[in-house]
Amino acid sequence: MKIKMILPALTEAKSPFWRPIKYSLFPPLGLATLAAYCSPDDEIHLQDEHVEQLDLDDEPQLVVIQVYITNAFRAYAIAGQYRRKGAYVCLGGLHVSSLPEEAAQHADSIFIGPGEDTFPEFLRDFKANQPRKRYYNKERDIAAIPPIRRDLIKRTRYLVPNSIVVSRGCPHHCNFCYKDAFFEGGRSFYTQRVDAALAEIDRLPGRHLYFLDDHLLGNQRFANALFDGMKGMNRVFQGASTIDAILRGDGIEHAAEAGMRSVFVGFETLSRNNLVQSNKKQNIGRDYEEAIRRLHSLGIMINGSFVFGLDDDDPDVFQRTVDWAVRNSLTTCTFHILTPYPGTRLFKDMEAQDRILHRNWDCYDTRQVVYKTTGLSADQLKKGYDHAYRSFYSWGNIVRASLGHEDLKHRIKHFAYAGGWKKFEPMWNFIIKTEGLNKMLPLLEAILSKVKRGQTAAPFPAIA
Repeated sequence: MKIKMILPALTEAKSPFWRPIKYSLFPPLGLATLAAYCSPDDEIHLQDEHVEQLDLDDEPQLVVIQVYITNAFRAYAIAGQYRRKGAYVCLGGLHVSSLPEEAAQHADSIFIGPGEDTFPEFLRDFKANQPRKRYYNKERDIAAIPPIRRDLIKRTRYLVPNSIVVSRGCPHHCNFCYKDAFFEGGRSFYTQRVDAALAEIDRLPGRHLYFLDDHLLGNQRFANALFDGMKGMNRVFQGASTIDAILRGDGIEHAAEAGMRSVFVGFETLSRNNLVQSNKKQNIGRDYEEAIRRLHSLGIMINGSFVFGLDDDDPDVFQRTVDWAVRNSLTTCTFHILTPYPGTRLFKDMEAQDRILHRNWDCYDTRQVVYKTTGLSADQLKKGYDHAYRSFYSWGNIVRASLGHEDLKHRIKHFAYAGGWKKFEPMWNFIIKTEGLNKMLPLLEAILSKVKRGQTAAPFPAIA
């Protein structure tokens, strides 16, 4: 059977302001994970539109499309094109789970929730000519999932081709989190077996890994066992964690010893009222600066995430947040405008309050205001958000943040990453757009492999 799997480009990929570096960092794994359930006799073609031109002139029997909110309209258009040619089209992903009634209009079958149990069920039904319109996830277990079909991934199109996921979901339930609807109705956080995760890591070539897990330290027993098993593998990697997990126990020390060199942390806001409003309990009462000191003492760089537009924010929140981040020497920052994704508690609350401005999903990209604000005008929010990026990544603040480290090695490392990536991003984007990335990868890997363990960070912190 001929099967086509597609990750359509997010809306911004069609914009002149598209930053290809953001989507060329690592390969997403959702479709390659589902492909592992297909028959060895199936002819599978997997395409990520962020890094390649889609071939829409082919004629597969089955088309599987992964849908996020800002690629939804693009996904629906592609689905319609293939359905008109007679292909059977399936849609799944976060947006489908959030708005199944909308998605069902554009597909022959849809998948609601994780697909590890429903996709193999669908394949059996499809081959028996009895596919159902909707498949609902029931089982939350990835202990025995087959190895990801990495042979379908075009590794040379990504800067860090060794992306990996060893868990699903998150143990916390922030009101604005897009993934809560996806994991509704069952366990919201679960992991692989440690031995299976280590086996997956062991078969990856090269040294650098990019963990895509929402919360790599979400289960401390699993994480410590994983990191202990990774010692001696000579890997360096990035992951994501919460303030709470960084401060609790010795998990972050295990991670550092295993090769963690950069971590994504959801600080989100410096306001306790905003944390309470957002149900971000894991941050309430936690000492942000103590967590930062702990990470810096281990040589781990920090990419801090912040959300602007929460109801307790005032016009000074942007510069106040930037000044705090610089003073605490965060390596990179990712700023967002609060976005009420459908399926979240935030969306339901704002909808009940008549605060949702429109449902043009293309604009739900965390860079535009899509709801009625309080405390700040929409114009203040957008301008303040833009200002935060410009201010944090100004040369003056990059230098000041770099000098906040106690030793020279970390000062140099901070300056190289913050300045090298953000200030020269147009150059990197040009290289990627002209496909020069493919030629540079072997050189970058050779250079990085010569740097002694512990003297380098994970190859690239999360791009803000």
